[in-house]
Amino acid sequence: MKDDRRHPFRDSSQDMESAHRVPDTPQSRAPAYRLAFADPEFLMRDELRPVRLQLELMKPQIVMDERGIVSTVVMFGGARIPSPERKDTAPEGLAALAPYYDEARKFARIVTERSMETYGRELVIVTGGGPGVMEAGNLGAYEAGGQSIGLNIVLPHEQAPNAYVTPDLSFNFHYFAVRKMHFLMRARAVVVFPGGFGTLDEMFESLTLIQTKRMKPIPFLLFGREFWEKIINWQALAEVGTIAPEDLRLFRFVETADEALDALDEWE
Repeated sequence: MKDDRRHPFRDSSQDMESAHRVPDTPQSRAPAYRLAFADPEFLMRDELRPVRLQLELMKPQIVMDERGIVSTVVMFGGARIPSPERKDTAPEGLAALAPYYDEARKFARIVTERSMETYGRELVIVTGGGPGVMEAGNLGAYEAGGQSIGLNIVLPHEQAPNAYVTPDLSFNFHYFAVRKMHFLMRARAVVVFPGGFGTLDEMFESLTLIQTKRMKPIPFLLFGREFWEKIINWQALAEVGTIAPEDLRLFRFVETADEALDALDEWE
């Protein structure tokens, strides 16, 4: 509820309403007359990019602060991975990854049950808000009766938030960089399921922040050793010296939700 005692000035929303009630004249119709904060064409100018970046950073921050969210558990993973019920219509390679949908769902459900012990303030599940592993994560939280966050991104092809993201915590981004910041700003753990370019991008950027000590070490779990060792020769990176041998200890492979939860408990 708005508190009118905060300051003696008219509220900006009141002025915006008043601006729409002025007489219709060439002057009032001119773009220059529009209130700056209510002028989409002005806000979309190249010169206003720093303002848009700031707004996109601030909006989710303010909303999550108001919801009392202190910490999150980040779930990255492929948008194309089908649920077991839909695997028969998926290509063979993706169908083989369908069990990870259930593991993601189970993991998110149990983490959310723990989160609810803090009234949903700690360990809130956050996903990219889309289908596949992201849907599984939000579904698990929904089944536990708790809240979860979805950080969607506007893409050229049509995309909508999955049905299980908490509506008040369903955000949409234009800037990939700002979205990545919100993934990690409250992160207490990162779990990564098999995925494609987007998953790899998020995984390596997060690992780089920890490797370079720009971010504190947190549990970093990769589901599916066979998948990850097939697509990335981790040991070769250390052998040729492009990463240090100890960098291989920044993450841990797990196969199941139970194993991932044990890893979180061991970290604590």
